[in-house]
Amino acid sequence: MSDQALRAAQRAAVPVAVAIAAIGAAAILGAYFFQYVMKLAPCPLCLEQRVPYYLAIPLALVVAWLAARGAPRPLVWLGFGLLVALALVGAGLGAYHAGIEWKWWTGPTECTGDMPQFDGGDLLGQIRNTSVVRCDQAAWRLFGLSLAGYNVLVSLALAALGIVGIRRSR
Repeated sequence: MSDQALRAAQRAAVPVAVAIAAIGAAAILGAYFFQYVMKLAPCPLCLEQRVPYYLAIPLALVVAWLAARGAPRPLVWLGFGLLVALALVGAGLGAYHAGIEWKWWTGPTECTGDMPQFDGGDLLGQIRNTSVVRCDQAAWRLFGLSLAGYNVLVSLALAALGIVGIRRSR
């Protein structure tokens, strides 16, 4: 295969990387919509599920830029591989959180279980340090899935797109 054909094949991966960045940005904007417009405060696990998106969005843009510039294919593959890994981490976090919401397993003590008992000491300080947003209660569901469940689906779709990107850049 000629050098020009290799670069053309690699440029075919650019729209895939841009799609990953766009879908990731849409997911984060959706989370912000539920948080700030719908007034559904995120629990600690919800906030953790955003981290893979915060990393994947700029990485996907870098991968798109590299592929468009004809960077070495192993570098583009590495970028897509990292995107797949981030998406799978996001899917795992979402599945873990959804399992907690369905009571399949217990979650972290800071956001699940019984409310803490306050003693007579620094009551105001204890209240300030108490999380009232519970990880084991879904604040919103559509068709039986919570936001954590939808995060699993979106993350798996992003992982699949990352694999498509690897294949297109071959």
